[in-house]
Amino acid sequence: MRERGEKIVMLTAYDAVTARILDVAGTDVLLVGDSIGNVSLGYDSTLPVTLDEMVVATRSVARATERALVVADLPFGTYEAGPEQALASAVRLVKVGANAVKLEGGRTRAQTVQALTDAGIPVMAHVGFTPQSVNALGGFRVQGRGEKAADRMVADVQALGEAGAFAVVLEMVPEPVAARVTELSPMPTIGIGAGGRCDGQVLVWSDMAGMTQWTPRFAAQFGQVGTALSQAAGAFAQAVRSGSFPAPEHWFDA
Repeated sequence: MRERGEKIVMLTAYDAVTARILDVAGTDVLLVGDSIGNVSLGYDSTLPVTLDEMVVATRSVARATERALVVADLPFGTYEAGPEQALASAVRLVKVGANAVKLEGGRTRAQTVQALTDAGIPVMAHVGFTPQSVNALGGFRVQGRGEKAADRMVADVQALGEAGAFAVVLEMVPEPVAARVTELSPMPTIGIGAGGRCDGQVLVWSDMAGMTQWTPRFAAQFGQVGTALSQAAGAFAQAVRSGSFPAPEHWFDA
C-alpha cells in the first residue's frame, strides 16, 4: 500500500461485535490496543492492563475478523525485561489469533524487535508519545519538538526498521517531524496526532465514532454512536415500562 501511495486505515477494536463491523467497513488494520484499559475496563490509563486481559480481547477480535490485519499490543510489564520476556508474551497473543504485536519504544527496543521477528512474529513499533511511559514523560505531551529530538526520532525509527519492524506508529508528533520521519523511514508510518503526511492513520474507535463527549484534539468524530445508543436504550426502557414491549410478535405460542 505504501508503494502504491494508498493510505493505510487502522482502528482499535476490543471485542468481536465491534471488530466485525470495522472489518466489514474496510478497515485495513485492527489494533487490539492496551487502550482497552481506558475505553472498556474503567482504568485511568493503559498501565494496569494485563496480558490476560489482552489475550481475551485479542481472541475475540481475531475470531470476528476476516480481512483486516490483527495487531495486538504488548501491555506494560510484559516485554521491558528483555527479548525472552517479550517473546513469551507475544507467543500468547499470536496463539489466540494476533497476526502481529505492537510494542512501544525506540532504539532500546531494537534487540527485542529482532528477537520477535527472528521467531516469526511480525512487530509494529510505536514512538513519539508512548502511553506506557506517561509517568516518565511527565504527562500527555507532544514528543519530537526541537532538532535534536527530531533527529533522535528519525534514528529510532531507522533502528527499529533495521531490526525488522514492519510499521511504526507515530503518536503526538509535530507534523513537520512526522513528515520527515515518514520520508526517511524504511517502513510505513501510521499517525495519530502526527499530521497528514504519514502513510496511514489510526484512531481509538470510540473517539472516531463519537462514543463520548470528550475526544483528544487530534481525533475527529465521524459519527454519534454514543448518542444513538443512548436514544435506543431510552426507547427500550420506555417500551418496557409502557408495556408495548414485548408485543405479540415477540412471543412464542404454546
